[in-house]
Amino acid sequence: MNVVRWSPYHELDNLLQAFDRPAAQVRRADWLPLVDIRETEKNYQIDVEVPAVSSADLSVSVTDGVLSVSGERKSVDSQSDGGRVHRVERRFGRFVRNFQLPDDADHDAVSAENRDGVLYLSIGKRESAGARTIEVKDAK
Repeated sequence: MNVVRWSPYHELDNLLQAFDRPAAQVRRADWLPLVDIRETEKNYQIDVEVPAVSSADLSVSVTDGVLSVSGERKSVDSQSDGGRVHRVERRFGRFVRNFQLPDDADHDAVSAENRDGVLYLSIGKRESAGARTIEVKDAK
């Protein structure tokens, strides 16, 4: 009989993996960038931290009311310059972040700008119909 030290984290990990089994063909992200989400009177703004990710390696799309941001941060191959790696703490690989857009978001008014390691997304708002009074007529 093997004696194994019990870990609640191991149990939790096993439980979470059980939920992933039906979608086993879906690859999990290697890392997830941090985001800030703000709302102004005219638009929604999402800032996605993507340091060391070029614009060519980023993709932004809107499908069925879901804004999807994906990309890849490529690792630096220090072996090519004859050096040795002593420590790697930064995460590399692919990521995907999805955001359900509100009903008043204008899917045709989305802009994206990659600047200083942050992807700035702006999603415009549609004009609201505003309140109006409906006249009630007498039946004839």
